[in-house]
Amino acid sequence: MANRTDSSQRRGESLSRDRIIEASIEILDTGGEGGLTFRALSEKLATGPGAIYWHVANKNDLLVAACDVIVARTMQACMAKASPEDTIRAIALGMFDAMNAHPWVGSALVQASGQLPGVRIVEGLGQSLRALGVPDAAQWPTVSALLNYILGVGGQNAANTQFAIARGLERSSFLHATSTTWSQLDADAYPFTRSMAAQLPAHDDRADFMAGIEIFLSGVKSSGARSH
Repeated sequence: MANRTDSSQRRGESLSRDRIIEASIEILDTGGEGGLTFRALSEKLATGPGAIYWHVANKNDLLVAACDVIVARTMQACMAKASPEDTIRAIALGMFDAMNAHPWVGSALVQASGQLPGVRIVEGLGQSLRALGVPDAAQWPTVSALLNYILGVGGQNAANTQFAIARGLERSSFLHATSTTWSQLDADAYPFTRSMAAQLPAHDDRADFMAGIEIFLSGVKSSGARSH
């Protein structure tokens, strides 16, 4: 019995938490949250669950840690741009692309509410907004609104991509079909939507997302000018 215990301890020590997290990210990318089990992780790492539990408490611990690695990498690449505006743009687009590449990140951020992954994003946005001169009283609501936009739109885009993949939908065909449907709407009941039908097939999700960020930045700068 003592030998088995010693052997289990050595296996636990031979694994690093970083290695476990990287393996978890690979599983999450291919199988989503449902695919991340300690059994799947044990098979991937060629070890027993006990060795993994030596480093992580449970699946939620793994999910948050994996999410934090993705967010930390993204934030590191986005900070210290030429201006606060450019930093905000970089954070927004970086997280949009990260959620598209790792669709589980959006859900993980919700589950990790108030923890380090989200704090990293809040800190990056908050420092930039302070540098833009946003008044103290307006900083939290501004950060909150911007964060909700980034995670909401980025998460929905990632979900749409996964929905299309799961159902074998090709983006161009889907958009053309939707455009046709919109063009046939009642002109009196849906004048705006019908007028957008021709633009739908050629629209770019990333460009649309960044257009929203520019609206935020214009509002921030306009509010700052009025407050002085």
